[in-house]
Amino acid sequence: MMRPAYAQPLFTLTTGPVDVYPAVSRALAMPIWYDYDPAFQACFERVSLKAAQALASETPPLILQGEPVLALEAAAASLIGAQDVVLNLVSGVYGAGFADWARRYTSQVEELRVAFNQVIDPLELDRWLTQHPDVTVVAVCHHDTPSGTLNPLDEIGRVVKQHGKLLLVDAVSSFGGTAVTAASCQADVFVTGPNKCLGCPPGLSLVAVSEAGWQKISSNPAAPRASVLSLLDWRYAWQADQPFPYTPSIAEINALEAALDIYLQEGAEQVWARHALTAQAFRAGIQAMGLSLWAESESIASPTATAVRVPSGVNEEQWRLRARESYGVMFSAGRGETLGKVLRVGHMGPTAQPMFAIIALTALAGALNQLREEQIDIAAGIAAAMQVIG
Repeated sequence: MMRPAYAQPLFTLTTGPVDVYPAVSRALAMPIWYDYDPAFQACFERVSLKAAQALASETPPLILQGEPVLALEAAAASLIGAQDVVLNLVSGVYGAGFADWARRYTSQVEELRVAFNQVIDPLELDRWLTQHPDVTVVAVCHHDTPSGTLNPLDEIGRVVKQHGKLLLVDAVSSFGGTAVTAASCQADVFVTGPNKCLGCPPGLSLVAVSEAGWQKISSNPAAPRASVLSLLDWRYAWQADQPFPYTPSIAEINALEAALDIYLQEGAEQVWARHALTAQAFRAGIQAMGLSLWAESESIASPTATAVRVPSGVNEEQWRLRARESYGVMFSAGRGETLGKVLRVGHMGPTAQPMFAIIALTALAGALNQLREEQIDIAAGIAAAMQVIG
């Protein structure tokens, strides 16, 4: 039975926004406080401290009132000055896009690029920095969702610190679903958001800044103040006795606290494990059905999203929409250079449960069989996934 185009999908298995936890939905419906009500000021401080625990950051992260694109642009504006030389590590569409922001603040932006089905080699980065000692800031996207690949961030962080450089990290779609924290990768500015693996709606950003990062931002005369892009304006806003630069989103702060409680109570390692298991089961099923991953090898595929290579002769948009119409399952398209070449399946937050791998495989394969004469063996895919799940 075909579902009308306007019908709500039964399952949103995209790379974000993702479905939210029921507790998060309930928190969104809580009464809205005045932002200077002492109860809310205490709440904001409490949530900030929980976020610091989750991110393993030196100080409470900033909670910016906008989805993470705002935070990435703010990070570029705050950290990068006209005299800086920025090395942008590019392994995908979003990593490449950061250069657009960096070039607004310095003309000296270099690039270390690999094919978009590969990841950055820390040894090559070490050689590059040795040959270019004038670099001051290194920027990297940990998980580039249009490719479904995961850069070796902790190793990259070690190399950057060995060379005495500042590290700016986009961990928007990896934090909360992989073994990464602001501390583990030694980031000076670590940007993420609760609308991916933490299972919140889009609307907030989390930005952890190291002491070295704050020193650089504070000494940057171009760092914005009295601006939606200002990190400095929010530096001390986590403290209950400090003012907010502007009105925070009360409902989303309540939702963030619910999501952080889920993450901390379940335990980070347990959360990472179920993300990994869901992805492993899905990928086993994909390959058992004769389909292939976009990533050059499964070892660099992210546990939070899988990019499936579109088979020859298949229209990706038709494939994706047929899965929605026939099975009520919504997937993501590629972006930029991967648009039309991959279909992306998210394993994030509440959908990082092994049974969702079975749902995704069934919808993806069933839709593909409707579109072409050559049929794939859905049962083989399900069996392979179940063998991983156990």
